[in-house]
Amino acid sequence: MMFIRRIALAICLALSLSVPAMAQERSATRQGFELAPGEGKKILVFRPAVSVGGQSTAGMFEPNGEWTEAARRNIEASLARLQAQLGNEVIAAPEAYGEDAQNLQEHMALFAAVSQAVIEYQFFVGNRLPTKKKDNKEDVFDWSLGSGVADLPGAKDADYGLFIWNRDAYGSTGRKVLQVLALLGPGVAVKSGEHRGYAGLVDLKTGDLLWLNADGAMGGDVRKEDGSDKRVRQLLEDFPGSSIAAEEPAA
Repeated sequence: MMFIRRIALAICLALSLSVPAMAQERSATRQGFELAPGEGKKILVFRPAVSVGGQSTAGMFEPNGEWTEAARRNIEASLARLQAQLGNEVIAAPEAYGEDAQNLQEHMALFAAVSQAVIEYQFFVGNRLPTKKKDNKEDVFDWSLGSGVADLPGAKDADYGLFIWNRDAYGSTGRKVLQVLALLGPGVAVKSGEHRGYAGLVDLKTGDLLWLNADGAMGGDVRKEDGSDKRVRQLLEDFPGSSIAAEEPAA
């Protein structure tokens, strides 16, 4: 009985530790940028970068091809259902091959790296870099992927590019046990599972990041259709000019 109580206490502590992370900022828009619905702007949607796997007891990511393929299908289907609500004309990026495919992959990795930097040094107010604010008083959202985005497949036919990057690692039984034991023993917080998602709108002429929604603790099981819908809604919440809400309206 005492052991069960200690486990319950550990779980409550784990939940309480997650509250500050959930309270942090999650989205931002570049100063002066506005995109009203019906402006006639063309948004190029690149194929989302998706990876899904397990998390070992030691915390290592273990890719799962079957989960990744299911999640990719689900996310692309969810995106297709919601893109009509983005407020402006949506264009699917053409399939990329050879050097174009490599260039796109590199820019998607760059987008993920920039998004993670924004989370760490912009969304966590206490960590903000001096170059990302004026005298530590005013917010300045000034990030870029560089002018190389203009050479991405389909970029010349659109105004903005929508990048989506998603990674899920589901904690193994061993990882979950370690999480509880760590709290029962030395009281160290061990995270079980990882659910990161980034969605960003980029100016395809300059490479400037105009809007970003980035979160290291997203909801929705992307291996399932309804979970994927929830994830994509969260990713596109507050998209400039759109009517998409994080949660699907009740019938």
